[in-house]
Amino acid sequence: MGSKYTKRYTEEFKRDAIALVDSSGKTVTAIARELGISSESLRGWYRKAKAGQGQECCKVS
Repeated sequence: MGSKYTKRYTEEFKRDAIALVDSSGKTVTAIARELGISSESLRGWYRKAKAGQGQECCKVS
């Protein structure tokens, strides 16, 4: 049986990735692909960050 490995990202990396989504005009999927990360991970970080700011998520595709 294979072991399940979960990659951990620093808070700084997550903040930078979220900032790219906000500033680039690209979709979450496109940014995730460029960064070599799961689009589901980035989408989750983005939603969590925006919920913490009391904002609605937009641009998640």
